[in-house]
This record gives sequence, C-alpha cells and structure tokens, in this order.
Amino acid sequence: MLANLSAVPSTESAGLESAAQELYYVRVALDVPLPGLFDYSCKAAVAIGQRVIVPFGRRNLVGMVVALPDTPAVEPEQLREAIAVLDDLPPMPPAWLALMEFASRYYQRPLGEVMMPALPPPLRKVSAYTGKLAAGGPVKRLERRLAKRRAEPESPKISGAIEAPALNAEQREAVERIAAVQGHGVVLVRGVTGSGKTEVYLHAAQQVLERGQQVLFLVPEINLTPQLEQALRRRFPRGDNEHDTLAVLHSGLSDGERLQAWLAAFNGQASMLLGTRLAITTPLPRLGLIIVDEEHDTSYKQQDGLRYSARDLAVWRGYNQGVPVVLGSATPSLESWNHAQQGRYACVTLAHRARDVALPTMRMVDTRRLRLEQGFSPHLLDAMQERLAAGEQVLVFINRRGYAPVLNCSSCGWVSQCSRCTAYTVLHRRVRGAYLQCHHCGGQAPVPRACPTCGDQDLKPMGRGTQRIEEFLSERFPEARIARIDADSTRLKGSAEKLFSQVHQGEVDILVGTQMVAKGHDFANLGLVGVLNADSMLFAQDFRAPERLFAQLMQVAGRAGRHRAGGEVILQTDYPEQPVYRALQRHDYEGFARYALEERESLGLPPFAYQALLVAESRELAQALEFLDTARKLPEGAPQSYPRQDQIMLYDPVPLRVVRVANVERAQLLVESHSRPALQHFLAQWSHDLFQAGREARVRYSLEVDPFEI
Repeated sequence: MLANLSAVPSTESAGLESAAQELYYVRVALDVPLPGLFDYSCKAAVAIGQRVIVPFGRRNLVGMVVALPDTPAVEPEQLREAIAVLDDLPPMPPAWLALMEFASRYYQRPLGEVMMPALPPPLRKVSAYTGKLAAGGPVKRLERRLAKRRAEPESPKISGAIEAPALNAEQREAVERIAAVQGHGVVLVRGVTGSGKTEVYLHAAQQVLERGQQVLFLVPEINLTPQLEQALRRRFPRGDNEHDTLAVLHSGLSDGERLQAWLAAFNGQASMLLGTRLAITTPLPRLGLIIVDEEHDTSYKQQDGLRYSARDLAVWRGYNQGVPVVLGSATPSLESWNHAQQGRYACVTLAHRARDVALPTMRMVDTRRLRLEQGFSPHLLDAMQERLAAGEQVLVFINRRGYAPVLNCSSCGWVSQCSRCTAYTVLHRRVRGAYLQCHHCGGQAPVPRACPTCGDQDLKPMGRGTQRIEEFLSERFPEARIARIDADSTRLKGSAEKLFSQVHQGEVDILVGTQMVAKGHDFANLGLVGVLNADSMLFAQDFRAPERLFAQLMQVAGRAGRHRAGGEVILQTDYPEQPVYRALQRHDYEGFARYALEERESLGLPPFAYQALLVAESRELAQALEFLDTARKLPEGAPQSYPRQDQIMLYDPVPLRVVRVANVERAQLLVESHSRPALQHFLAQWSHDLFQAGREARVRYSLEVDPFEI
C-alpha cells in the first residue's frame, strides 16, 4: 500500500484530519554515495524500519526510516516533506536493523548503501509504487498472482519425507555438538570430502525445525543450490503446515522470484531459506540456526558495493540473535581454523567418508621431463583410457575458460592485448567462428586475419583453456561423450543445472570443467580426476594463493571415488616437492594449516593482523597514486583525530597488478594493524576524511575491510 502524504485523503472525522496535519520528523537512510542520514518532515506517524518515498535532488527515492528525532539536524523550515509512506510491509525488525548498522559500521559504508541493496529490487524502486501499472505496489501484485496460481489445479504433493540414513559415530558427535550449543556458539565442522557433512546439516536442521524455528542455509555459488534444494525437499517435503516451505534466494532469480522467496522468509512462511551470500541479509523472524557450507570459499566475499563477507556476517548475526552457527568445510579458512585452535570456535572432525570408501589416491606426475600432448601427460591419458573402458566417468579440471589464454605471432612476438586493459585477450571459439575477449572488461574483438605488427598470417594460440581441452579430448576419445562446464557454457538460465543433471544421470563420460565443478557435487560414477595447469596459482603474488590452491585441489580431488573404491587423482606439476602438493598427497589439511599459520604468524599476516585496502581509480595512474599519497598523509594533518595512529601501518601506494581496466587506471594502498579495534577506530575517522579528499581529487575510490585479495 502507498499512502500519499502530499494530498492526505479526507476523513469523516475532523479530529483525524487535524492530527494528520501534524508534522513528524524522520531520519532516513538512502542508497546514495554520501555519508550520513537525511532528515525529512512527515504528516503521518512513521515507525522505525518503515520505508518512505522522499525527494532527493531532482528525483524521488525509496529510503528507510532509521530514527524519529524530536529535533531535526537542520531548521524545520528547511526540511523537505516525505512524499509517501510505504505500508505494504510491517516495519523491518530490530535484529535486521542491528545487522545493517553493524555492517555499515564495520565495512565503513553509509547506512543507506547497506540497507537498501539488501532488499529485493521491487521494494526499493519508486517506479514499483507509482503509475497505472503499480496499483497496490509489488507486494499486493505478487499476492494477486499467487492467489490466481493457487486457484489452478495443484501438482501432487510429495507423500512424505524420505527416511534419513543412519549416522556414523563421527556424524552423531557433530550433530550432538551442534545441539548442545545454548544460545550463540560457532561449531566448525571439518569433514573430508564425502564424509557426510550435508547429513550433519540436515539432522541439525531437523531438530531446529521441530522447535518451530527457521534455518538459514548458505552455499557459496548458485550452481550448488539445485542439488541441495532437491535434497532438502526430499527430506522436508511440503505438507499442509504454512510454515514448512523451502525458499531459495540468489542473484540468478528474476525480481519477482526473488521478492517471493524474500517475503516467504520475512513473513515466516518459509521454515528454511537456502541461498548464496545475499541471503545473509534476509530477515527471519524465528531464526534458530545458520549453516554456512564451504565456509572457506571466496565467493562469500562481495567484490563490489558493500564488500562484506557473508560468513563473517553470519557469525555476527548468530551472536546478536543468540543462535548457533555451523561452519562446514573440508578445508576451513585459516581464519576459522585459527579460531578453533584458540578455542573460540568448537570444532568437530569427520575424518572418514560416510560410505565405506577410502579417499582417492593422489598421484603427482612430474612433467619437467615429459613430452605432453596438448597439456596431457602419457600417464593421465592412459589412466583416462582405463577408466573409460571400465565404464567410469573422468573429470578433467583446468581453471581457465576459453580456447587459449592468448593469440601469438611467432614471427615478431605480437600477442593479443586488450586495447582498454593491461591484460591479454583470451581466444574463444564458437560455431560461427572465433573471437578475442578480455576477461577483465568484457570487451570483444574479431580475430585478426594477420598479425597487426608484421602481417604474418600464421597466428597461433598459446596455452589451453577448457574449449581447447574439450576439442582435443573429442579427437583423442572419439567414442566418449564429453561435456564442458564453465562460465561460458552455463551462461543461460538453467543451463548449469541441465549439464550437471546429465553428468549425474550417466550421460557424460568425460567432464571438462573449471572451479564450478570443484565442490559440493556428488558424482556417483566418477573414478578419475585429472588436474591441469595447477602451477599457475602456485607463485601468485597474493599471500593467500597457496591456501586457495590447496583448498581448490582438495575439493576437486574429493569428487573422485565417492561411491566406490579405487578413486584416483592425477595432478601434473613441475614442482612436486612444494609443501602444498606434499600435504595434498597425504590428504593432510592439519599439516598444511599448521605450516601456513606458522608462516603467516612469522610474517605478521592475517589472521595475526587485520587489513584494509584502499583502491583508487582514475583516467591517469599518476592521479590515482597522488590521491592515495594524499590519503596516506591525512593522519599527519590532524593527529588529534587519530589517537591510535602508532598501531597503524600505512604502506606506500602501488599500482595494481592489472593496472588498467576499461581505460581506468588503478592503484592501491594497504592499511594494517595488529589490533582490530585500533584499525576500526582509524578507519572510522579516515573514511570520513577520505570523502572530502576524494571529491577534491575527482577520483573514484573504494575501501575494503578484510580484503581477500591483495
């Protein structure tokens, strides 16, 4: 419903009409890149947590009322009047408002830029409440559509829940540890791949649902939701109770689908909410448990706008609302593992697979003295042939999409370069020919007929991506059914789900994939995993690269031999003696974590230090560096505003590794401290000063707290 305040409807009661003219003051959070909140006058009483439409500059915006001041921050006659109060929803609950305020404070973003994007798009668009087609607002329109749908013949309901499999001793202990948490507590479930972590989650969720509470279940990627959604619907089928539905929420949904799922959770109709990172900001009135699967995954970190970590917000939300939080992974993040080692998190280990099947054998193939055939060693090709002959499936993992990373002229050394970025363009092939694409700015260009520098027509692709691997395997194994799963082959809605379904149904013999296939999927007939090009991550500049490499390879290795003995992983490398590979060969996460944490502690790196990253963007690199240098000197100009400056380290500004993206030059400045409170105190003042400095310098900048990549 929309209440128009500029022309209040007449009432039969003169007293009510008089009361309606009384002015109230509201403090509103708006999704605008400006610090602070904005005061307005209002002719009707409004509750905190209610949305309003207000004028802002020359446009109207939907904002959130966050305070009802007795006296506005400016003179009352200077206030603009709210246009309408949106009462199609109850006010947002206090727990949700507290979560938004914490995220705003911790990640140093204006409250409006946190609150409003957390809502489904229809609830924050003025156009959804105005015009002839907006009668009743998006909530009422959705209710009418759902009522019409309910009037149609219903599809048959699932007759009953399938029987839960019996738990082994390790799984029972994990469920008991979760159930023993009174109020808030974090339980880290470290389970080897195939150890039955999902069953632990489902049993823990069952106990919460039986108490009439809600469960929030987070997964890192959209393509993991279909398989888990099916498992949840089979275990907890929809019946006649209004509180037994499952809602699924992620960015791949349409606006209407997202609004429907959000409302089901908000109204308490959905007893379970399954979603990606954006689901962490969904209000749940009866929240009783938060589960974060694959908690180590970097996909939980938002990389634009509010750069939050959904895992970290889940931990804070559990603390604030007094509910347990379960973090699960075969390779926990070093931050979470360190918390467990220090006793801040409870920890339970699932050291054995749920089925009586051993972990796959890990074989390192030293490729330094081998002649490779399109990147494949003879050992891997022979093993693939044996598995295919035995009727088993094979997964070839290479974390590089496209046909080849670069196009090269052997005569003069020319390589395909993006004209807008300091990066190479990747060669892609399709039915109607080939093209070059930049994976940073997205720009595409036709493949040149000849070298632009010397005119030589013999241009050759260098390196291999998933498309080239797929092409080679089609020639090498002509009888095999091959499927490729990467960001290109799954661009259309529903395509990833269809491809994974084909693999599960045995319609694929060889699966070629990127990190999309590395986690969460239970391939019953997969006997062999071959890993190509793993060394590319081994010497990356980011200090977290070894941790990511170990987690990625451990996850993809875990796809092999989950249902039958004899699973095998063949990893090709030029550096088999590296500690990452040695620990991987032994399936020794604890050994790797111990080595990595000791190294981090000796170097003063997270989790033994706390960081923030300031990135500046400008048409000229010198201008970005100049702004960062100014930012670095800000504390010197007002030392009284930075009382804990001695606990802060400000590094020199440096260009990013990929300096130019879409004709914008980028540089970064790292801030570090061994005290989280000291860093937060510094950032609160610094971000305030940065706003004015940024306006004067005319550069775009972003401040990221707890950056995942430097």
